[in-house]
Formats: sequence, structure tokens, C-alpha cells
Amino acid sequence: MARTAQAIPQSFDRSHELTRQALIVVGASLLITLCAKVSIPLPFTPVPLSLVNFGVLLVGLVLGSKRGFAACALYLAQGAAGLPVFAPGPGGVAQLLGPTGGFLLAYPAVAFVAGLIAERGARSFRRYAVAAIAGELVLFASGIAWLMAITRVPVAQGIALGLYPFVFAEVMKVMFAAGVASRLRRKF
Repeated sequence: MARTAQAIPQSFDRSHELTRQALIVVGASLLITLCAKVSIPLPFTPVPLSLVNFGVLLVGLVLGSKRGFAACALYLAQGAAGLPVFAPGPGGVAQLLGPTGGFLLAYPAVAFVAGLIAERGARSFRRYAVAAIAGELVLFASGIAWLMAITRVPVAQGIALGLYPFVFAEVMKVMFAAGVASRLRRKF
């Protein structure tokens, strides 16, 4: 009888923790959605200026590689299913296959890379900034390559459409995500 009494609390604890982790991942996907809604279309590029990259970086830095990847994958699945989670555009699979698809599809990898670097070492602003920069490199490599393939433009024009207009904003997002993550990481 004592053995059964101990098994129930352990099973309950595991189930409770699994539920807690699932809710954290779902909540993180909703945070990314909210960030995507803050978006400004730019007339000279098919890529809008939005806070979604900040959300992806923050999720990766705070939740780490595995949960950050899961939250971003869930975000993409929600968008592919037709839920209005992406920045303004056609939505659904059409948005994943459009000019911004390379950025969108990179989000799980961005969160994974940023989270992996953030997990390995001291919890400091510097580490989180380096992790966020690494995530941004993955994001823009994927996004620009996809944009060039879709629009059939040369490398210089792909960079002009997919990187140059966003550099200042991305530096701000990296700094802000690193600052917020260095304070929040202890709680998750």
C-alpha cells in the first residue's frame, strides 16, 4: 500500500510538470503572435518591419533551445492551419511559401540557436546578446536566401530588400531581448 501511495504523487508531479511546460510553450507561441501583430509594411520591400523577430529571440533566450524551438514550431503550425497569427499578409501556407517564408520557416532554428547559446554559460546580458546575434544570423541567412529565390533577384538586391532596411531595428531588438531575457531567465 505504501508503494502505491508514493507512485501517485510522483505520477501526479510528472503530469503536472508536463502540463506546466506545455502551457509555457503555448503561451510563448501566443507572445510571438502578439509581436507579429505589431507590423509596419514598407513600400520598397515585401518584408514588413515587425516585432516578431524580437518575440522569437526572447522566447529562445528565456525558454532555451528545446522549448523555444517547440514554441516557434507551434506558432508556424498555427499559421499554416490558417489561424491569424502571422504579420499581415495572405496567411496560412501561402504566407509560408511567399517572400517572407524564409524568415518564418527559420523561426524554430533561430530560437533553438539562441536558446542553445544562452543555456551554455553564465546568465548575462553579454551571453544573451551573443546568442541573439547568432539567432539573427540564422534568420537573415534563411530569409534573404528564400527572398532571392522567390523574387529571382541577385545577392546584392536580396540583401538590399531583406537586410539593410532592418539593421537598426534588429540591433534594437537584439539589445532589448538580451536585456529582458537576462532578467526573466531565472523564472523559467
